[in-house]
Amino acid sequence: MKLTYFPCDERYKKPVGGVRVNEEFTVFACASGEAQAVFFVLTKEKETPVWYEMRRADGERFTLSLRVTSEGLYFYRFVVRCSGADTAFYADSELNAREGKGDEWQLTVYDEVYAAPSFLDGGIIYQIFPDRFNIGGERLKTKPGAVYRDDTYGTPYYKADEKGIVPNNDFFGGNLDGVTEKLDYLKSLGVKCVYLNPIFEAASNHKYDTGSYRRIDGDFGGESAFRRLISAANEKGIKIILDGVFSHTGDDSVYFNRYGHYDSVGAFQSDGSPYKSWYRFDDKGGYECWWGVKILPCTEETDPSFNEFINGEDGIVRSYMRMGIAGWRLDVADELPDAFLDNLTRAVKKISPEGIVLGEVWEDASNKVAYSMRRRYLLGRQLDSVTNYPFKDAIIRFARLGDGANLKRTVDSIVNNYPPRVLRNLMNPLSTHDTVRALVAVSGEELPGTKNERAEFRLRDPETAKKRLRLAAALQYTLPGVPCLYYGDEAGAEGCEDPFNRRFYPWNNADEELVGFFRELGRLRARSELNGGGIRFIRACDGLVEFTRGEGLRVLANATEIAVPLGEAVTDLVTGNETRVAAPLSAVVWEERK
Repeated sequence: MKLTYFPCDERYKKPVGGVRVNEEFTVFACASGEAQAVFFVLTKEKETPVWYEMRRADGERFTLSLRVTSEGLYFYRFVVRCSGADTAFYADSELNAREGKGDEWQLTVYDEVYAAPSFLDGGIIYQIFPDRFNIGGERLKTKPGAVYRDDTYGTPYYKADEKGIVPNNDFFGGNLDGVTEKLDYLKSLGVKCVYLNPIFEAASNHKYDTGSYRRIDGDFGGESAFRRLISAANEKGIKIILDGVFSHTGDDSVYFNRYGHYDSVGAFQSDGSPYKSWYRFDDKGGYECWWGVKILPCTEETDPSFNEFINGEDGIVRSYMRMGIAGWRLDVADELPDAFLDNLTRAVKKISPEGIVLGEVWEDASNKVAYSMRRRYLLGRQLDSVTNYPFKDAIIRFARLGDGANLKRTVDSIVNNYPPRVLRNLMNPLSTHDTVRALVAVSGEELPGTKNERAEFRLRDPETAKKRLRLAAALQYTLPGVPCLYYGDEAGAEGCEDPFNRRFYPWNNADEELVGFFRELGRLRARSELNGGGIRFIRACDGLVEFTRGEGLRVLANATEIAVPLGEAVTDLVTGNETRVAAPLSAVVWEERK
C-alpha cells in the first residue's frame, strides 16, 4: 500500500501553506493498491480528531474540499481502508507520506484581521547598527564618561572591566544624518526599508539598554536628525522601521534610575515611584533582569501602566508611527506576552493599516513554544511576519557543505506552515548584529578558540568565501520572503561574534565588485515572480538545488567544485551573461522558455 501526498505542491494541496478561517482548501492524495476508502483526519491542537471521507476523483486519486471555522494550529494524517484494514499515513521528514507512525502534517488556520503590508514587495530590507554605519555632518559627543574613538576602522572594545563587565561604551560616531547621506547608495541596492537597531537614548553603543523611549539619542542627532531621515527616505521611496525593545529597559533610565542620572523617581529608588509596577522586585530589593544581565531589568509588560505607556493612544508605538515610521521590529518577541503583542499590533494598525510588525523569532514561529506556552504569533492578531533564521541557517549550510536536502526540507516546512501573508514579508537575513558575519559564516574556515584571537581574525581564503557568499545571497534573494542585508555584508565585511560583527562600514576598503553583485541582485528582486510567487523544487541533492519561482523563473545553485550543465544556453539574470553551465560555487537565474 502506498499513498502519495505533498502539501507544498498545488497538485496535492490548494492553496499551499496556511489557510484563512472559512477559506476553502482542497487536498488530493493518490492511494495505490486496492484502496476502498481514504479518510482525512484533522485534529485541532488539544481537541478530538475529526474524520472526513475523501471522494474518489478518478482511478487512484482521492480529493476533499474543506473549510475550517476557527483559527488555530491543526494537524492531519490520512487513513487508507483496504480489505477492512486501516493503514495510517503520516508526514515523513520531507513532508511526504509515510506509512505508520510519524509526524502529522501541520495546517495553520489564521484570521485575516489586518491586511498584509505590501510596501516591501520588490525591494529589500537593509539593517543598520547606527553607531557603525556613517558619520554625517558634525560628529556629536553628548555622553559623559564615553570613549569616543577616532580610529574609525578599529576593533570594538570587547574586554571586561575590573567588575567582569564589558561596558560597551566606545563610540565610533555613526549617526542618523550619516544614514541620510547614504540614501542614494541604499536605493542603488534595491532597498525599500531601513531597519535601524535601537536609536533611543541609552548609555551603551548598542542601545538595547533604553534610557528614555521619548528621546532619540543625542549622539545620533536627536529628534531633528530623525525627522530629516524620515523625510528624505520617504522622498526616495524608502521606509524606516525601528527596533522595539520592550521586554526590558536599561537600569540607567528614566524609569529605573539606578544611578540617579535622571531627574525622576525611578523604580530602583523608591516604592513610591510611578514606574515601580513596571519591574519585578523580590522582597530583598533584588530585581529580575534579562538573562541575568544586571543593566537590563525586565519589564512587567502586562502592567496596565506600562502597557498604556507603550501601546496607548499617546504611547511610544503610536507616537513614532505618527512621526512617519513604517513599523517595528520587536526584539525578543518570545518574551512579550500575547496580550501585549495584541495591543501593540492594534496600535500600529490604528495609525497605519500598512504598518508592519516583525517579530524576532529564531525558530519556526507557527508552532513556537516559549516558556511552556504555544504562541499564536501568526494567527492574525499579532505579527505580520518574523525574522527567518531557519532559512539563514539552511542557506549557509548549503553554501558551506552542499546540503541540498536540508535546504529543501527547511524551505518546504516553512512554506507549508506559514500563512502566505507571513511568507511574503519574511525577513530573510544571512547575518545580523547577533551572528557571525555572513562572509565568515559561509567560508567554513575554523575560527580561533579565544576571544582575543577572534577579535583580529581575518579569512585565509577570502576569494573562495566571496564565491560562497554570492551563492548564498542568490538563494537569499530568490527564496520566498524579503532579503534583509546587514550593513557591510555587501562590501565584504568580516567579523566573528558580537562585537566583532559590529565594526564600522568599510567605506575606505569596500569590495566594489561584491557591491555591484548585490546591486544586480537588488534589480532581480524587483521581478514579480519573487513577490509572493510559489516555489517548486526540481531537485535537491548533494551540492545542487534547483527550483522555480512563480511562472517561469528558474534557479540552479551549485555548491560543488565542478561546472553543472544547464541543458541549453540561458541568460543569467544576475550577471547578464549567456551561459550553458552553472560554474562551481555559483548560482544561475534565468527565464524558462514557454
